[in-house]
Amino acid sequence: MTPTPNKPKQRKFFRPEPKPARERHAVSEEAKQYHSPVAPKGKLRIIPLGGMEEVGRNCIIFEYENDIVIVDMGLQFADEDMPGVDYSIPNISYLRGKEKNIRAIIITHGHYDHIGGIPHLIDKLGNPPIIGTDLTLAMIAKKQEDINPRTKLRMHKVTTRDTVKLGNLKAKFLGLSHNIPASLGVILETPLGTILHTGDFKVDPDAEDKNRTEIERIKEFRKLNLLLLLSDSTNASRSGKMPTEREIEQNLEPLFRDAKGRMIVAIFSSLLSRAQQVIRLGEKYNRKILIEGYSLKTNIEIGKQLGYIKANKGTLVSWEEAKNLPNERLIVMCTGAQGEDRAVLMRIANREHKYLKIEKNDLVVFSSSVVPGNERSVQRLKDGLYREGAEVVDSQMMDIHASGHAKSDDLRWFIRQIHPRFFVPVEGNHSFLKMHGKLAMQEGVAPENVLIPDNGQVIEFSNGGGGQVVGRVTNEHVPVDHVFVDGLGVGDISHIVLRDRQTLAGDGMVVVIATVDQKTGRLLGNPDIITRGFISVKTNAHIMDELVRTVKKSMEDHEPRTAADPADLQNKIRTNLERVIFTKTQRQPMVLPVIIEV
Repeated sequence: MTPTPNKPKQRKFFRPEPKPARERHAVSEEAKQYHSPVAPKGKLRIIPLGGMEEVGRNCIIFEYENDIVIVDMGLQFADEDMPGVDYSIPNISYLRGKEKNIRAIIITHGHYDHIGGIPHLIDKLGNPPIIGTDLTLAMIAKKQEDINPRTKLRMHKVTTRDTVKLGNLKAKFLGLSHNIPASLGVILETPLGTILHTGDFKVDPDAEDKNRTEIERIKEFRKLNLLLLLSDSTNASRSGKMPTEREIEQNLEPLFRDAKGRMIVAIFSSLLSRAQQVIRLGEKYNRKILIEGYSLKTNIEIGKQLGYIKANKGTLVSWEEAKNLPNERLIVMCTGAQGEDRAVLMRIANREHKYLKIEKNDLVVFSSSVVPGNERSVQRLKDGLYREGAEVVDSQMMDIHASGHAKSDDLRWFIRQIHPRFFVPVEGNHSFLKMHGKLAMQEGVAPENVLIPDNGQVIEFSNGGGGQVVGRVTNEHVPVDHVFVDGLGVGDISHIVLRDRQTLAGDGMVVVIATVDQKTGRLLGNPDIITRGFISVKTNAHIMDELVRTVKKSMEDHEPRTAADPADLQNKIRTNLERVIFTKTQRQPMVLPVIIEV
C-alpha cells in the first residue's frame, strides 16, 4: 500500500509523462498545421475524405474555384482493432479557412454512414445549408437533437424535380432505390461538364413509389454526354442481380401465413422498406405489431409522420396491449440482428429483457444480412435462441433480405445507360473499387479514364483544349486521419491511445509505486507492484519478487536525483521492467511507474 505522509502538502506525485498533444489528438500534427491550397482557376477538384478504402465514412468534396459542394458526411463504425471507440468521422482539415466557400452539404440518404458526421462537424464548417429529401432531413434533425441540440441546422428540402444553384455549380437530383426510402443520386452541373454521384443504390423498378428507381430518366443520361459517374461499389464483387423488394415480400409471406406461434422479426433500424412489409403482412394475417428498440421506434415514427410508413389504426401496439394477445396474433419487430450485446434481440435471447423472453413455437426471422465482422456474435445469438426453444430463419436459408446495393449485373446496366466519359468507383474497400473499375472498362469506359484514388487523394479535371476535358488522379493528398468519437469525446482519441488500449486488452498492465525521500532520492521501503490482466499474483510470486528486485536495483543504480529528473528514473524503471517481464513471460504489458516524494 502507498504510505500516507503526515504532511500531505509535502507530497509530490510524479506520474508517467503525458503523451505530447500530437499523440493525444486523433488528428495528426501535420493535419493541424495543414493549409489548404488556393483552388486553381478553371479546374474542378474532387477530394474523397472517406469511403474510398472502407464501407462507411462517406464524404466527397467537389471544388470549382471558390465554390465547394460536399456530398454526404457519414461515420464509420469502429473495427475490432478500435477498442472503446464508438465510430470515426471525416477529417475536415482541408476545409479549414474555406468555410465561406461551402455552398451546401448534399445528403444522398439517411443512413448513418452518410449523415453521422454532421452533428460533430457542422459547427466547424460554419453551419452551411444541408440539402436532402424530407425523410433524410428528418433523420438528420433527430441525430442533431441527440448529439448537438445547441446548433439549429439550415436545412433545405428537395425532390427529384428540383434544381439548386450553388455558385458556379448547379445541383439536380435523381430518384434511386435503396433500402431506405427517399434516396437520391446527385447530378452536379459544373463549368467543365455534368457529374452524377449515385450515393448508395440498387436497381428496383418495382419498389414503393417514394423509393423507385427512375429508369426512364436514367436512360436519358446517354444524351447528356456525362463527364463523370461516381458509383456505389459495395456489391461490385457479387455477381448477378439484387432481388427486388417485391420478391423479398413474396418470400416472407409464407412465414407469416404458416407461423403457429409468435413471430420475432429482426431488422436494421433504418430499413423502413422492410418495416413497411412486416406491417403490411401482419395486417394481412391478422397480427398486431410490437416495436422494440429506440432507434427503430424513432425511425418508424418519423416514417409515419412523413407518409413513408402506413399502418392501420390499432396495428402497432404497446406492451400493455401486446401482453394480452395470444402468441399467434403477435409480431415483435425489433433491432439486434447483428448480435449487438445490448440490442433487443440479444437481451431477449439472454433472458435480460424486461418483459420479453423466448417461448416454445416462437419463430425468429433475421430479415437482414450479416455485416462483415459480426459473424461470431450473430452465431452466438442464434445459438442462444435455439437453446431457448425458438425456430430461426435467416437470409442464408431463403431470400428474405435484399441488400440496398446493386450487384455486378445491375452495375453494368447502369454504366451502359449512363455512358460516362470518366468513371470513379466509390463507397467500398479498394478491392471493391478495382472490381467496379473493371466492370466500367468492360462497358466501354477507356481504361485511362477509370480513376481510383485513395482517401484524401485529389482528382483534378481541367480543360485540355479543343473542347476536351482532361481528368487525372494527382499525387496531391489532403489529411484524412480518422477522427474518433468515444463517448462525449470527439478527436481526443488517437492511434497512440488505441495502441495503448490494445496493449491493455492483450497483455494487461503493471503499475509500480515507489516512495522516495525528497532530499536524498532514496527508496523508502519496498516498491508496491499492482497488476491487472497480466498474471495471477498468487501463483506467480517468484515473478513478482523478481520485479521488485528489478525496481530496487534500477533505483540504486540511478545517480542522486534532483526534483527535475523523476522522468529519467521512471523511464529507467520502465525499460528494465519491460526487459525482465518479456524474458520471464514473453508478454509486453503496459508498465506505469509512479514516484512519490515525501
